[in-house]
Amino acid sequence: MSNDRFDVIVVGSGPGGATLALRLAKTGKRILILERGDYLKREPDNWDAKAVFVDGKYQAKDTWFDDRGHSFHPGLHYAVGGNSKVYGSALFRLRERDFSELVHSDGVSPAWPLSYAVFEPYYAEAEALFHVHGQRGLDPNEPPSSGPYPFKPVAHEPRLQALSDALEKIGHHPFPQPLGILLDEVGTQALPTSPCIRCSAFDGFPCLTNGKADAQIICIGPALAYPNVTLLTGAYVERLETDPSGRTVTGVHVIQNGAPEIYTADIVVAACGSLSSALLMFRSASDQHPNGLANSSDQVGRNYMRHNNAAFMAVSLAPNDTVFQKTLALTDFYFGADDWDYPLGTILTNGKSHGEEVQAEALPAFLQWFPDKPFDEIARHSLDFWVMSEDLPLPTNRITLAKDGRVTLNVRPTGGEAHRRLRHKLEQLLTNVDAHPHLLHHSLYLGKNIPIGGTAHQAGTMRFGTDPASSVLNLDCRVHDVDNLYVVDASFFPTIGAVNPTLTIIANALRVADHVAGRLG
Repeated sequence: MSNDRFDVIVVGSGPGGATLALRLAKTGKRILILERGDYLKREPDNWDAKAVFVDGKYQAKDTWFDDRGHSFHPGLHYAVGGNSKVYGSALFRLRERDFSELVHSDGVSPAWPLSYAVFEPYYAEAEALFHVHGQRGLDPNEPPSSGPYPFKPVAHEPRLQALSDALEKIGHHPFPQPLGILLDEVGTQALPTSPCIRCSAFDGFPCLTNGKADAQIICIGPALAYPNVTLLTGAYVERLETDPSGRTVTGVHVIQNGAPEIYTADIVVAACGSLSSALLMFRSASDQHPNGLANSSDQVGRNYMRHNNAAFMAVSLAPNDTVFQKTLALTDFYFGADDWDYPLGTILTNGKSHGEEVQAEALPAFLQWFPDKPFDEIARHSLDFWVMSEDLPLPTNRITLAKDGRVTLNVRPTGGEAHRRLRHKLEQLLTNVDAHPHLLHHSLYLGKNIPIGGTAHQAGTMRFGTDPASSVLNLDCRVHDVDNLYVVDASFFPTIGAVNPTLTIIANALRVADHVAGRLG
């Protein structure tokens, strides 16, 4: 097959690459998808909290380093569908104001070169494609939309409904999380034919019943039904080769099953995730591109963002028997608060904690009212939250690749004060609604420490723009320096806002796919 020429080669099968491949499949053009991983095995461990969170069974085994030389394993998942195989399926639109310049307490979040209006129709298509369940009109900061969500919101279980009602009673605006999920339900009961069964192993777990709207289920499977689409698994793209001018990618060098192969296409699309796509550019350095492919601006790998994320348990004497907990969101403090003039961020309920996760934590002394510290019981008494605020794009926050192959991720957090204030807002809310919580800060999520190893919300590294001196991609997400190379993961983000990035990745992939289809003719 390596002697064949394709119309399009897509490197990576996560939300960006998979969406673009499905969109282009109907054109009849020959499309090759290269995925370094394999299909994630469906097995009982998919729903085992110790295997998933503590042991990191499905996480990449790569070893990277921070700028102090400390090693860590990045929260990456090499599988068909990419990181979406274990994502929480929260599919938010960026707020309309996120596309404009926003002043934060410690800097400025720059404006996007395109407005929200350009993305809106693609957001609508993305929500339909990924089966997003939600409800318009309840989120006080939701952006304008051309229509309702395609599916009704996922129902709250009694404890979450009581929390939502209590928050409304004190003047706040909770709303159902927009979730990409293959769920048919009556009340809070999944129907017998529903792929999703509303289990507790959803947020951060692979889905054993294929009920999560991930990139494999929604895009790769349907794309492969077209005879013109081919998927190769276990295909690690070592580098991209260009012609002598450096302006055209002429070869995609792949290692598959230990053997080198070269594939060619008229158009090549990188969709490896913002960190891995940047590394691919560095590995593709040549005489024409000595600092890495696409890197004449010295911007590849820079401006890395990943949100300020923290998971919290609110543990109280009252048990919480909720099974499917990831249903509530609050953005009342997204752009500020009565005591803070700058953006704070988003509060979400997380998937339900499991005893194995709790056991991995250092438990404080105030949990002595659980005499034997039974971990499952502590988890049963918790409400679980995700607190997310924006981090700013800094040139010094970057990923680099040394000549010996060593990967270094430099991260100096921004927005720390906003994040601390947002956590305090959560504490106040829970006190005001009489939840009597003690908040424990999780040190683990997807098996690794959030500040450096948590790369689930990775973005930046090859931002788009109109100036080749300060951006890597043009407005169509084509590399400024190379005529036939595009990028459709979160690399293109100039800023990240304070909502999950996946829906914006999908919407942009649809937008870029339309451009590529027009170019192919």
